[in-house]
Amino acid sequence: MTDAPHAAHPDRRLLIIGPPGAGKGTQAARIAEALDLPAISTGDIFRANVGEGTELGRLAQSYMDKGEYVPDSVTNDMVAARLSEADAADGFLLDGYPRTLDQVAALDGMLTERGRELDAVILLDVDLEEVVARLVQRGAEQGRSDDTEETIRRRLDVYAEQTAPLVDVYSGRGLVRRVDGMASIDEVNAAILAALSR
Repeated sequence: MTDAPHAAHPDRRLLIIGPPGAGKGTQAARIAEALDLPAISTGDIFRANVGEGTELGRLAQSYMDKGEYVPDSVTNDMVAARLSEADAADGFLLDGYPRTLDQVAALDGMLTERGRELDAVILLDVDLEEVVARLVQRGAEQGRSDDTEETIRRRLDVYAEQTAPLVDVYSGRGLVRRVDGMASIDEVNAAILAALSR
């Protein structure tokens, strides 16, 4: 296994960060396909549990409906289990985790156990007012209970308070690749892949 920084190299451990509504899920799916990596989204894990009505799902829903994050202990255990699956051995793209400094420490621990570390952090820069409008529209179209304007603004506040400090940590490690998230989906995707191949 070589350490060549080629974009299509399978051994890539990536993280995508941005506020709610920045298009992380859409871009994560495209990047994962382009680089042949599993996209690991805590949102998908939560929604699967909610849809199946599991105890964890009901607990997660109670937090999400209030625009709050699911407790770290629950989230860390789910992510650790997911990263131990075979398809994540040669790389992955995390979407929605870590969200707090404590989760950064937990992820560092998971990766250190495997003799690994993150290769890059993709940061989607967006206009927050446009994001609010985008999410309100999505909520109406998809009938999502967690997409009212009040809840969205609360989620953006929580993001600014808890997740934005992660950018400083990863910037300090030289991992952050900033991309304009307000361009078209195709343009954002091309910009991300270009940033990763640098």
